[in-house]
Amino acid sequence: MRQAGRHLPEYHKVRGTTNMLDACLTPELACELTLQPVRRYGVDAAVFYSDIMIPLKIAGLDITIQKGKGPVFPAPTSTTNDVNTIISHIDNDYSPITQAVRDACSELGSTPLLAFAGAPFTLASYIIEGGPSKDHLKARAFMKNDPHNWDRLMTWCAERSIDFLGAQIDAGASALQLFDSWAGSLNKDDYKRYVQPYSQKILQAFLHVPRIHFAVGASHLLEELAISATAVGIDWRMPLSTAAKKLPHTALQGNLDPASLFLPQDLLAKEVDNILHEGSHAYAHIFNLGHGMPPTASPDNVKFVVDRVHESKIR
Repeated sequence: MRQAGRHLPEYHKVRGTTNMLDACLTPELACELTLQPVRRYGVDAAVFYSDIMIPLKIAGLDITIQKGKGPVFPAPTSTTNDVNTIISHIDNDYSPITQAVRDACSELGSTPLLAFAGAPFTLASYIIEGGPSKDHLKARAFMKNDPHNWDRLMTWCAERSIDFLGAQIDAGASALQLFDSWAGSLNKDDYKRYVQPYSQKILQAFLHVPRIHFAVGASHLLEELAISATAVGIDWRMPLSTAAKKLPHTALQGNLDPASLFLPQDLLAKEVDNILHEGSHAYAHIFNLGHGMPPTASPDNVKFVVDRVHESKIR
């Protein structure tokens, strides 16, 4: 998963007091933080170290990452004038991203690098809410109350993610992951009407590379997430064998419960083996966590998981 190395002591030593967005836009830092998990664990691919807010930051939006809270905007977006202001930002200087990806790919050699970006609904939710939200009520109301401006904002967000992913892929990334952290808050009809067209715009722009689509708490949307995707990420709530029945011709990614990383290794081994067994039912399986890497995870346990997967006879 993205930011996989944030639980590592070497991550904190290198990043120091540099804030998140500045670290992402400093090529030597972004490159180094991308490489650290690969060096320590020997995983099969690297995920580019960045943040879903980076294309909005590059576009000129005023964003801060507050510790313990997440991305924060000075004011929520709620009017036509607000949307006009947002979509007037179109600066696209991706040279720090391009340099970081090129440097990382050079260091990685034959190990592939995965690009990533946030999906439009998650980006628009942060913009409309002004920051993180547990229920995304404002965003969900906005999409129905003002569909015209919703379309303008979502189109703008999709274009920013396309630019972000394009910069990474042009610089050497081999595949991409599109993260829709908050899509699980939507029912299927709303997702299909107000969100899916914009995520599809992104995925269909990169049909020449493998595409992983991931949303949290979205087991009711699997068929929709799979359209135009090579693989679908499954969070820890649904067994992979169940997802495989819904998506018999799509690769699955996941889905070890991140809480398992805090178990004794004898219990952790059973959790890993169960995921491998469940994944054997899928068209193809990319072993991964079912959501992000906990910052307090034990590096020893993460290494144990990687080794257990590599040593498994279920391939």
